Amino acid sequence: MSKIGFIGCGNMGGALVKAAANAGYSNSIYICDHFAEKTEALSKELGVHVSDSVTIAKECDYIFMGVKPQVIDKAFAEICDILTERDDCVLVSMAAGVAIEKIRVLSKAKHIIRIMPNMPVSVGEGVVLASSFDVDDKNKDEFNSIMKCAGVVDWIDEKLIDAGCAISGCGPAFVYIFIEALADGAVSCGLPRDKAMLYAAETVLGSAKAVIESGKHPGKLKDEVCSPGGTTIAGVKALEDGAFRSNAMNAVIAAYEKTKKM
Repeated sequence: MSKIGFIGCGNMGGALVKAAANAGYSNSIYICDHFAEKTEALSKELGVHVSDSVTIAKECDYIFMGVKPQVIDKAFAEICDILTERDDCVLVSMAAGVAIEKIRVLSKAKHIIRIMPNMPVSVGEGVVLASSFDVDDKNKDEFNSIMKCAGVVDWIDEKLIDAGCAISGCGPAFVYIFIEALADGAVSCGLPRDKAMLYAAETVLGSAKAVIESGKHPGKLKDEVCSPGGTTIAGVKALEDGAFRSNAMNAVIAAYEKTKKM
């Protein structure tokens, strides 16, 4: 089994460590982080090995870089001399806004996967957008296997990653606001807060699952819920009066435009 290294185990890096461990790779995972308590906690919880960046760069077949974009230059400087000598490893970068070409220059790695995972990978229901440079199908298949417990892995042209991330990366925040608003509305109608939050979250979860599993357009599913002259269509009208769809579109566009400026 391939050795998998994680350099940087913050919120997202740690979530992917757990996903890889859940996929059956625990004994082949090596981790390091500036904060030793993070690696010790993950090691105790998952049975993974605590290591250091140089050892990971020398020995691992897949090297996940989970450091923040503002310190990625320094992180790569510590291992680029090692990576330039290796033709048998794949570097996986999750640094937001850092293109593959810049990763190549900084890391000197020969085979690169750039990923943009979103927050729900922490519960195994995320989206991992992936683009690559000089990575063959065998390595892509193994990467898919390593990440199978994170959620959906979708390979995408790098030029589309920013647009994709405006939905998958930023979208959870928009959905959380919607869930909170649904619950607030129910509370204002007299429902206890705990029940309102549960109903709102489960409704969003089930509705999303219906879109994926039925293959139906969301508009079609919406029409199936709306009875003529009924309560649901009255609520839909209220959303339309508030330009709900336009605001949702503008949220994604604003996130995309901000990403392009960074």
